Amino acid sequence: MQTRREFITKVSAASAAAVLSPGKFITAPVTSSSPAKIKIAGVSTNFEREPLIRPFGFKGGYMTEIWQSVAWMKSESGNHSTGLCSQSVLWSDASVFASHSESGGNSLMYAMTERAMQIINGQTFTNPVDLLDQLYPEIYEYGKKVTANPALRKTFALNALVAVDNAAWLLYAKENNINTFDNLIPAAYKPALSHRHARAAGIPLMAYSIPIEEIKAATGQGYFFMKIKIGQPGSQEEMLEKDKARLSAIHKAIGDVRTSYTKNGKLPYYFDANGRYESKETLLKLIDHAKKIGAFDQIAIIEEPFPEEYRADVKDIPVRLAADESAHTVEDALERIEMGYKAVALKAIAKTLSMTMKIAQAAYEKNIPCFCADLTVNPVLVDWNKNVAARLASFPGIGDLGLVESNGHQNYRNWETMKSYHPRRNGKWVDVKNGVYELDDEFYSSGGGIFDPMPHYEEMFKAHL
Repeated sequence: MQTRREFITKVSAASAAAVLSPGKFITAPVTSSSPAKIKIAGVSTNFEREPLIRPFGFKGGYMTEIWQSVAWMKSESGNHSTGLCSQSVLWSDASVFASHSESGGNSLMYAMTERAMQIINGQTFTNPVDLLDQLYPEIYEYGKKVTANPALRKTFALNALVAVDNAAWLLYAKENNINTFDNLIPAAYKPALSHRHARAAGIPLMAYSIPIEEIKAATGQGYFFMKIKIGQPGSQEEMLEKDKARLSAIHKAIGDVRTSYTKNGKLPYYFDANGRYESKETLLKLIDHAKKIGAFDQIAIIEEPFPEEYRADVKDIPVRLAADESAHTVEDALERIEMGYKAVALKAIAKTLSMTMKIAQAAYEKNIPCFCADLTVNPVLVDWNKNVAARLASFPGIGDLGLVESNGHQNYRNWETMKSYHPRRNGKWVDVKNGVYELDDEFYSSGGGIFDPMPHYEEMFKAHL
C-alpha cells in the first residue's frame, strides 16, 4: 500500500492543474458580472437542541440529539440573512464525539461557528466562495486547538461553517437582487449544475436495527432507492458474516420488486459502510457473496467502504464505490477519483454549499456522477440539498431524476414541528410522495423556499433588527 505522501505526489502530477491553476475550481470568478461588495456590519449566532426519536447509532457511537445552529448577519446597507446548520459531531469526527460528552462535542463545533462569525464581522466580501476560502483554514486550525485534536478531520470545520456559508449566500442574494437558485450558482460551476429534474428520488436510511419487514414495507410505499447501513459491529470476520446475512435477507425480501425508475426495472442497492472495511480483500468477499445469491447486478453504490487513511487503488473492485466523508474538499475528492472511486456523495448541508459546488464541478470534469446524501438535517436544509440534487446529471442506470437522501423524518422526535418552521411547508415538493419529491415550477422559482423569511429562526435575533 502506498503512503499518503507517495499517493499525493502521484495525484498531484495527474490533477494539480485541475485543482490549483488560476481560473479553475478554487480561484474561478463567481459571476460574469461584477457582484456588489458587501460589508458585514453585524453578526450573531444561536442554537436549538432537537431530540431524536431513539439513539441514532453509527461509527461506534450513538447520538440522542442534534443541535441546530443558526448564523445571522447584517450588511452595512441594512439587509440581513439567517443561515442554518444541523451539527453532526459523530459523522464529522467520531474521535471528537468519543472523547467528549455529547453536549461537549456539540459545544466545540458551535464555538467554531461563533468564532467564524466574529472573524467576519466588519469584513467586506464580494462572494461567499471567496469568503469560505478565507475562513476555512483559520477555523480548521482553531478547531484543532479547541478540540485538542491535531488530527481533526477537515469535515468537522466544514460542518461548523455551514450556517455561516448559507447566511453569506442569502445575504449575497439580497445584495445582488437574486431570488432563484439558478441565478445563485456561479458561472464557474454551472456546467455541473445545469439540469432541471421534475423529480428527485427520496432516499430513506435503513440502519442496522431496521427490521427487514420495514425495508420491504418501504418499497410498498414507493421507495425504490434506499440507503442501507453495512459494516456491522464486531471484528472484521464477525462484521462480514453479519453483512452477508443482512444482504441475503434483503435480497430475499425485495430482490424481485420492480420499479419504473431504473433502466433494468430492478431495485438498486445502496450500501454505506462508513469506513468499516479495513481491506479490499474483505470487501471482495462480500461482493463474491452478492454474486452467489444473485444480488450483484443490483448493487448501484457502496459508499465509503474503507477508512479514510486506507489509500489503496480500488479500480479493480467491480462495484461503483462512492466517496463521502473522505471527500472533505475538492482536493480530497480528486484524490479519491484518482484512486478509482466512481461516484461522490455531495453534502451541501454538511460541507457548505461553496465547497460542494467546487466538488461537483471537479467531479463533472472527470465524468464522475454525484448524488446528494443527508446529515439528518432539518426540513429547510433538506431543500438546500434538494436544490443541488435537482440540477445534477441523472445517476447511471437511473431514469431522469435527481437523488437526495433525507432521513430526518425517521429520526427527529419533533419533525412535524420543525417542518412548521419551513417558509413553504405546504409546497408540493416538501414531502416524499410514492418515493419521489415532485419538483414543480414553484420549487424552481422559489429555490424551494430558501430565500423566504424564516420567522421562527429570525425571532432569535429580534434584538438586532
